[in-house]
Amino acid sequence: MANEPLIQVKNLKKAFGNHEVLTNINLDVNAGEVVSIIGRSGSGKSTLLRNINLLETPTGGDILFHGKSILSDEEKLSTYRAKVGMVFQSFNLFNNMTVLQNVMVPQQTVLKRDAATAKAHALDLLKQVGMDPFIAAKPDQLSGGQEQRVAIARAEVMDPEVLLFDEPTSALDPEMVDDVLNTMTALAHTGLTMIIVTHEMAFAREVSDRVVFMNNGVIAEAGTPDQIFGDPQQPETKEFLKRYLNRI
Repeated sequence: MANEPLIQVKNLKKAFGNHEVLTNINLDVNAGEVVSIIGRSGSGKSTLLRNINLLETPTGGDILFHGKSILSDEEKLSTYRAKVGMVFQSFNLFNNMTVLQNVMVPQQTVLKRDAATAKAHALDLLKQVGMDPFIAAKPDQLSGGQEQRVAIARAEVMDPEVLLFDEPTSALDPEMVDDVLNTMTALAHTGLTMIIVTHEMAFAREVSDRVVFMNNGVIAEAGTPDQIFGDPQQPETKEFLKRYLNRI
């Protein structure tokens, strides 16, 4: 492994009109690292993730992948997004397709895999996330937690180098959250690079190599889970975590 980080965010800025949502964000993510991003709603967490995936275009700064700027035209966006996959709050499955088709079709369209290869890979990953009994079901026949596990399989089936998770449990009923978190914990243990925006503090503490606390569009503090949850330095971090620390 080279010493160079897999993803480098440099002096990233993002403004919507006159409102600057991200200010001078600097973040390096190494291959195999699990980084959780925590903070209040509106602190810029999801916007940062959407910039890394180029769902939003940065106003300033740069984002490097393997040392190359993703803002240049050298790399096709679809190729980049296959390597840096994303799991959303809202599943985004194709309702007119079965579970199996949802996980097969992206491989065939983006990676040009033949049907047999795509099917074998899809079945393997659906089994990993515990959704192989439901391959013939349509998304509207599934619970939210089941849909999210299919969405995770669909992102993982592209063999990404990095998976971005944007509050993947926030739209779920409480009893479904654990299934999705367990799936993500198993993924974290495979060595996949993961950047996770989450409000599940116990999960962030357990699976992360590093935790980043965002406040008002800046990274206020970053460190190991033990540092951030056990000995936060900044008053904003202490205040934010106060209500969680009693429960962890």
